[in-house]
Amino acid sequence: MKKAVRNMGIKRKLDRSIIKLEQREGVIQVVGGNSWYSYFRDPYHLMLTIPWIGFVAIVILFDIFLNAVFAVLYLLDPNAIAGTIDKGFLEAFFFSVQTLASIGYGVMHPDTLYANLLVTLESIASLMLFALITGIAFTRFAKSSSRVMFSRVATIHDYNGTPTLIFRTANERRNNILEAKLSVYLMIDEISAEGQMMRRLHELKLVRDHSPVFLLSWTVMHTIDENSPLHCLTMETMQRLNAQVLVSLTGVDETIEGTLHARHMYASQHLLFNYRFVDVIHMGTDGHRYLDYKHFHETTEI
Repeated sequence: MKKAVRNMGIKRKLDRSIIKLEQREGVIQVVGGNSWYSYFRDPYHLMLTIPWIGFVAIVILFDIFLNAVFAVLYLLDPNAIAGTIDKGFLEAFFFSVQTLASIGYGVMHPDTLYANLLVTLESIASLMLFALITGIAFTRFAKSSSRVMFSRVATIHDYNGTPTLIFRTANERRNNILEAKLSVYLMIDEISAEGQMMRRLHELKLVRDHSPVFLLSWTVMHTIDENSPLHCLTMETMQRLNAQVLVSLTGVDETIEGTLHARHMYASQHLLFNYRFVDVIHMGTDGHRYLDYKHFHETTEI
């Protein structure tokens, strides 16, 4: 029996050490990765990533549980709480609520040394609890959420006579993102001369990878010359190598003066050869330029 339990424990450890990689729409992803329910063994990250309704539910349930525990402790001394006729669980529970929340109506109060020691212990617990909850709640509010949109596809076509990888990104908040920096990488499966398969990352140099102010839209371009990792790669070759284009954008949100991060992934089927994007900027009859996001993702065949 003990051997079976030990073997079961070893099997569970081995199961946790295996990470499943799944290909979804051409993009290799970690199953369950970066999801709040994957952090049950990491309470701090769980409280930061769980949805707000879950966060509030955990706080309420823990508060009820803690008050119930102290209510049971108060009931161990029949004379612990004065100012109440009944000496039941509800009276002890609500006395704990008043103590933990520092309310103190003045009706119920501790009447023995044991009760005063419990009140002291509960007041210390309440200070730590409220400081912890306040800190986590502030961290959740303070987290910068990016509203950066990327085009659903990227195109590859000649620009000024040279094949060029092009995609678009836009700032949906329409405020200033200062010192915006873009990094683009090609991820492919490579096999060494010794036959070892490895997932490699190659940087794609951009025509312009930095912008002092990112306000509306940005057309990102990578020239596919003889020095480019994309040189001579066809659609069939990229599919065979499980090619993906990883895009990472960083900058400073001027409104909150905090660092902003955005990321996007293009699988091989999202790279369109001999297509170009529809122009989103047009000149109005009033002589002013207009940016129309309705055509942001649209492409046309060349």
